[in-house]
Amino acid sequence: MFQREDWGKGSEGVMETAASDTAGSGRDVAVKGEAAIKPEFLTTKEKFHGFVDSEWQGSKGEQASDNGTVEETKEACVEEPEAKKLKLDPEERTKGWKQDGKRLRGQNKSRPHTKPTTYDEKRLCLSVIQANRECPFGDKCHFYHDVAEYMSSKPADIGESCYLYDTFGKCAYGLSCRFAKAHTTPDFKTMENTDLVKACEGKNPVKNSLSKDLQNCLRKRSVSFKKSAEYLKTLSNNRDNKQQQGNVCFSVSMFKVDFRDKLYLAPLTTCGNLPFRRVCKRFGADITCGEMAMCTNLLQGQQSEWALLKRHESEDLFGVQVEGCFPDTMTRCAELINNNTDVDFVDINSGCPIDLVYKKGGGCGLMTRTRKFEQIVKGMNYVLDVPLTVKIRTGVQEKSNIAHKLIPEMKNWGVSMITLHGRSREQRYTKLADWDYITTCSKLASPVPLFGNGDILSYEDAMKARETGVSGIMIARGALIKPWIFTEIKESRHWDISSSERLDILRDFTNFGLEHWGSDTRGVEKTRTFMLEWLSFMCRYIPVGLLERVPQKINERPPYYMGRNYLESLMASQNVGDWVRISEMLLGPVPKNFNFLPKHKANAYK
Repeated sequence: MFQREDWGKGSEGVMETAASDTAGSGRDVAVKGEAAIKPEFLTTKEKFHGFVDSEWQGSKGEQASDNGTVEETKEACVEEPEAKKLKLDPEERTKGWKQDGKRLRGQNKSRPHTKPTTYDEKRLCLSVIQANRECPFGDKCHFYHDVAEYMSSKPADIGESCYLYDTFGKCAYGLSCRFAKAHTTPDFKTMENTDLVKACEGKNPVKNSLSKDLQNCLRKRSVSFKKSAEYLKTLSNNRDNKQQQGNVCFSVSMFKVDFRDKLYLAPLTTCGNLPFRRVCKRFGADITCGEMAMCTNLLQGQQSEWALLKRHESEDLFGVQVEGCFPDTMTRCAELINNNTDVDFVDINSGCPIDLVYKKGGGCGLMTRTRKFEQIVKGMNYVLDVPLTVKIRTGVQEKSNIAHKLIPEMKNWGVSMITLHGRSREQRYTKLADWDYITTCSKLASPVPLFGNGDILSYEDAMKARETGVSGIMIARGALIKPWIFTEIKESRHWDISSSERLDILRDFTNFGLEHWGSDTRGVEKTRTFMLEWLSFMCRYIPVGLLERVPQKINERPPYYMGRNYLESLMASQNVGDWVRISEMLLGPVPKNFNFLPKHKANAYK
């Protein structure tokens, strides 16, 4: 396993040389759209990658070449994206567009999708892992039953200690664990720490798992939705009588939420997983919310969708976010969540901009379908025993804001809180969030709390946002770039966090990921994939000590620069292969057939 201490040694002299070489390279210190970095740290693309590659092979060359990981990683990963283009004159603007005239968007839609199961050529049968019980498939089973044979073909262990064994006293993955040496005897028996096992007995740190009984009932459509039926029947009978419909929906009490001045970690698709939320909780996030879940998938009992509702015991103020476009499915989904999960609030996603959701009428599409939106809100409120919140954007089109028209209506529908992202669907992340418009909407929303969202990357940004009169702030990309932003805001300071501290954060994420997804090969590679998705954002962070002007702005891209040690430089790389190298420091070498392309192209940096 790679050790953090190896990376700082012998780097300082090379770093100084590489940085000093840029002084006479003719590179502009200040470039439009780039963050202002002290001149002594600036470098060029060629020198940066030359240094990172030579130092990696110098300090880990023998080990890397033995495993073939450096060469394979380069082949498996795509090239670094081009530097961000400056704004062009109108006649030149179309040069960067596709032939059909559509602008390039920020998502890799055709990226290769490799399931974690691909990396396990042949696994150990579950019957062997679980105390040698009899295999129900007998001779037809495709997995290993001979432990010695399996251990001879199993990939090498990643490390000497197993986080699950050290934390809980036993590892549920037994011999298939990639850290099995820590809890396996010479004759391939799995050990247990009886004291730790006894201390953890009866404790379940994760809630809201989907039970087999509930899954079977959902698949057979035998779950009762009594309250939803009441609401939907009234909705059908009084389709043309809004007054009667309203009386039914408001027969329940209105919920008040006390979220004022709390820091809200946004529900983030892909990256906002449970291990990442645990990291943010450690740094001071007050409110957390699960990733967006599709209501139809939840109603069908899909295990992967229900996993998005899971809640860790550290999440003391937790909600789930659901997406849908019809009153019947959204109301039933709300009742399902209300009766089978432990949450503090439910959030409706009416801000998702992606085509798959929008074209069906969900996400941002709800903002233009106000009658359906009203029916959904009232129906969900009718069946829920917890507050219902809504997340919206300024509107659909870039220069046609509609949130200010919608907010007064939403107050009458009974929402407990509104979160407003200061951008339209069309705008995405190409321009700054409109905090003046958020201020206007905050006044319209009163007394319903309104949280503002957009472009917060420092405590100064947070202070300016609070001055607008919003009830609180939601942080999304800022938390992905620097999860310690919550600490900075609460302590009103700029934290010049070291590269070793940042690696420790990734180590915590690794441990939480192994606990959440598993410590076998499948779990290790799933943890790696989510770490790489996160690193595609985290690499944009520029250390405070390198900035000529503090704080860093979220819309400013980092130029090529050398860090104060090798690890800091490696973490600054926007090359996918270097992110893989960081993952190998914590999760060992990637498999031979490994492939990765980040989900987001990061439109703000193209």
